Amino acid sequence: MDRLLLGGPRRWTRLEVAQRSGVDPARTQRLWRALGFADVGDDDEVFTDADVEALRALGALIDSGFVDLDTEASIARAMGQSLSRLADWQTDMLAALLREHPGEPVDAVRAAEMLLPLMRDVQDYVWRRHLSANAERLLAAGPDEATDRRELAVGFADLVGYTSRSRGMGGRELGAMVEDFEGLTADLVARHHGRVVKTVGDGVLFTCTTAVDAVEIGLRLPEEWAAADRPPLRVGAAFGPVLTRLGDVYSPVVNLASRLTSLARPSTLLVDQDLARLLRGVRAYRVRPLRRVSVRGYDHLQPWLVRRRPGTPVPGEDTGPFEDFLDDYTDEVLGSPDPDHPHDPRTT
Repeated sequence: MDRLLLGGPRRWTRLEVAQRSGVDPARTQRLWRALGFADVGDDDEVFTDADVEALRALGALIDSGFVDLDTEASIARAMGQSLSRLADWQTDMLAALLREHPGEPVDAVRAAEMLLPLMRDVQDYVWRRHLSANAERLLAAGPDEATDRRELAVGFADLVGYTSRSRGMGGRELGAMVEDFEGLTADLVARHHGRVVKTVGDGVLFTCTTAVDAVEIGLRLPEEWAAADRPPLRVGAAFGPVLTRLGDVYSPVVNLASRLTSLARPSTLLVDQDLARLLRGVRAYRVRPLRRVSVRGYDHLQPWLVRRRPGTPVPGEDTGPFEDFLDDYTDEVLGSPDPDHPHDPRTT
């Protein structure tokens, strides 16, 4: 397995790798930790020729100017966290293979020899496609627009009562529910031109460039997830300037979306006023202000409830003068849409 995964036997110590690659030992240790690996003793022979070549490649990247010394550890940390999760999933696949062939390690290694190159090729393909998509966005932004600071819609989707529900589940059942949740979310976010930033057990953080895409995700997620054997889903979203760095997002907008999610009732979508304002003139949605509340970090926060406007009257739903009054009131609070330009350019 060492030959298959690491390109050869473990033969070098940490100091020998540093000497052979020409990279300072303290720096190699810092990068090793940033990648997510535990420290090793100075006399432990745990490194291979591939480790030496990897450090040489990093040195070439730095010499090219693409990566500088100040950010190399951050980049290593981002890569380590992303690929660690992928490796966990692939190890589970290998463990399942070993369970199917107990007492037959040679057959398992042969299967791994066949599968690992295929997985490597698929990973390379997916990486290149994502790089291509990001390059398109970079070119569309123009040379003068900062690509790490953008105006985005940020959304949180959260499973209500996940902790209490998960206590009564077996490992297989819980794993299946989490897999279903992450799969549905990834599919829906991709369909509406968004990006899943990260998932954390019972929640997912996503971004979109337009208000309508964010709202469609926020409304459809609870609908498509709903089932008698699943905990309900709630969503909060906000719009504003966001710093994107190493695949993650940072901004008060992210915190605001999280707070709105915690306020939302099951199967509902709450948004902030900036995102609500971007929905002016979009007749597909009803946007209603709710009572102001105070939450951690925000005094007198104004949530806005977004619902889909039905195409035909629904029994028991008021679509008459009262709804017209609420529409007028909403426009008064947010500002009436310009009849000549009813849609904000960031909306659609």
